[in-house]
Amino acid sequence: MTQTDPSTTPSTAPAPAPPAGSGRVHRAWFVAAVGFVTIIGAAAFASLPGLLIEPLHEEFDWSRGTIAFAVSVNLALYGLTAPFAAALMDRYGIRRVVALALMVISGGSVATVWMTASWQLVLFWGVLVGLGSGSMALSFAATITNRWFTARRGLVTGILTAAGASGQLIFLPLLSWLVEHHGWRPAAVTVSLAALAVVPFVWLLLRDHPADVGLAPYGGTYAQKPAPAAGAARRTLTVLFKAVRTGPFWLLAGTFAICGATTNGLVKTHFVPAAHDHGMPVTAAAGLLAVIGVFDVIGTVASGWFTDRFEARRLLAVYYALRGISLLFLPLLLAPSVHPPMVFFIVFYGLDWVATVPPTIALCREQYGEDSAIVFGWVLASHQVGAAVVALLAGLARDAFGSYDVVWYASGALCAMAALMAMVIRRRPATAGLAAA
Repeated sequence: MTQTDPSTTPSTAPAPAPPAGSGRVHRAWFVAAVGFVTIIGAAAFASLPGLLIEPLHEEFDWSRGTIAFAVSVNLALYGLTAPFAAALMDRYGIRRVVALALMVISGGSVATVWMTASWQLVLFWGVLVGLGSGSMALSFAATITNRWFTARRGLVTGILTAAGASGQLIFLPLLSWLVEHHGWRPAAVTVSLAALAVVPFVWLLLRDHPADVGLAPYGGTYAQKPAPAAGAARRTLTVLFKAVRTGPFWLLAGTFAICGATTNGLVKTHFVPAAHDHGMPVTAAAGLLAVIGVFDVIGTVASGWFTDRFEARRLLAVYYALRGISLLFLPLLLAPSVHPPMVFFIVFYGLDWVATVPPTIALCREQYGEDSAIVFGWVLASHQVGAAVVALLAGLARDAFGSYDVVWYASGALCAMAALMAMVIRRRPATAGLAAA
């Protein structure tokens, strides 16, 4: 009798019995670790846009608004690709989608080395890296969490979300040093190599589903691997059409759009040039962003822990309120050198950077059940559209007014609005999807 490999067992085959508890570390934690390393490697591309604005402005004489437009295209496509990527992972598997996305990121980043016109920046960095990064978006973390974990989902979500901050911590000082001493091209090549280096880890170590290795999800019971879902694009749009008829979707999308506007769109893209406007060296400003990454890891993991224990919508309200207060004070803190009040802002803001992700994913899961990963992909799309709009508007505001002050104040007010929106999300028992919506 021939023994069957669990990874190739069709979904109609008899389910193997779950292995007895042996005291060993569950395979789900190794999958989460591979996901963590993957997101760290891919995070290099997210560290670069804020460092490119001044060098590209000086070399090509492109306006900050033009450069910010390329960044905004990147951010928008990052978000709009995410929900389709979640459905493609259901159809073709996590490994194939993520490995291809990493190669697209690598190709788009290295192609910028030879660009001579601004439309090429939009194509290479905006379109190619945007599409690739969208498939590596937080829907990747949500898919791993939903498939491999039943218990500790909030904690794992926090850890995987923090991986992006860890990548920022690793790459930002290096990339800023390269830009400062060797120009922006070596930095772009470094981003390309970092994304490419992660591909073997994904292909060799990542598994799509616990049933591939004959296991139950961590903290759950064994279930057969579902058959590949056909019609990924149709399913993605069907889920969207059902979700938009529910109030919580608009509240979650609205709050997350403000989240993206006040993090990726504003601080990640424009903090370095804004600090440089006040006389701070680029390396010092980039170092402060890296410190944000340190405390982002702490804050996001803690947020995942809190999400397992406290009501998610109240956590969101607190996070947005605190972020808004910090942004209102930032214009008063920018100076040629780093001083204690600025350090306090960096620590405070860093703890809150993506602490919003675990409770947002938890609310999607509570409201939309098995469709939650795709719904979160659309909510993430709103996050990136918000980021794209503010990345562009902030660049235009800098060109028009000579400073970023008006953008900091407006972003603080938006955070206050997001806090109010989070509080009016109604609680609902988890469902099997959107059928009951």
